[in-house]
Amino acid sequence: MIKEDQILLNFAEDKVRQCDQNYMITTTGFLDMRQQSVVRRWCIANHVHRFAMYGGYDDAERKLCMFFPDYVEWEGTDPWKLWLTQNPEDDPLQILRVSHSGKKELTHRDYLGSILNLGIKREPIGDMLVRPDGCDIVVEKTMGEFLLHNYLQVGRTSIQRELVSVDEIDVSQIRFEESSDTVASLRLDNLIAAGFNTARSKATDAIGAGLVFVDGLEVLKPDYNVAEGSKLVWRGKGKIILQEVGQTTRKGRIFVQFRRYV
Repeated sequence: MIKEDQILLNFAEDKVRQCDQNYMITTTGFLDMRQQSVVRRWCIANHVHRFAMYGGYDDAERKLCMFFPDYVEWEGTDPWKLWLTQNPEDDPLQILRVSHSGKKELTHRDYLGSILNLGIKREPIGDMLVRPDGCDIVVEKTMGEFLLHNYLQVGRTSIQRELVSVDEIDVSQIRFEESSDTVASLRLDNLIAAGFNTARSKATDAIGAGLVFVDGLEVLKPDYNVAEGSKLVWRGKGKIILQEVGQTTRKGRIFVQFRRYV
């Protein structure tokens, strides 16, 4: 295990301990896909059941890990979502909504760079959903007020800011396209190659390098069998959903349909 992962797991273990001892919801900072996989596997291996990865909306890439005490009812599908809906004061996230009237179209890099220039670390900042006239930035509530009063411009462009709840996040700029193909089997390497329109050898190399995630978990085996509905992420390339597994052709190949986010 690399040193950075051990530090991360020590931090997660400390948050679990705080949750148990103080009987309170605790969270890590925002984690990237690989870090989420490391923490999730650790939780499963150490029988930590009351946890969730949360980024403010379903398709979020950066998520923090939340740990829940016993008073949170833990039955049914995603019980933590129901708890946060019924107890919004426990939601650790909010949206910093940025707008501008400048002529220059600002990018994700522009927004992130200007925030980091304030001396803020990356951990309290989640996804950024960029619009032509602004951006919705997922932030930890502990950072929201500071950004509201100190985040005044992006580059040379003046901005307006307001804080809104996570259920108001604007996901309208998320774009995707659908495609279909046939594969020899539902092996991960086959699906990555087909979904990202690349050679199977390149897909295999990416999997072996730890760049591919299935439903948030790093998978290193090219022959991993993927289920319909799974989310496949290739870090640096993008994200696809295995939307549908269809019938088999006469030659034994399987029809598949993908949704690729662009």
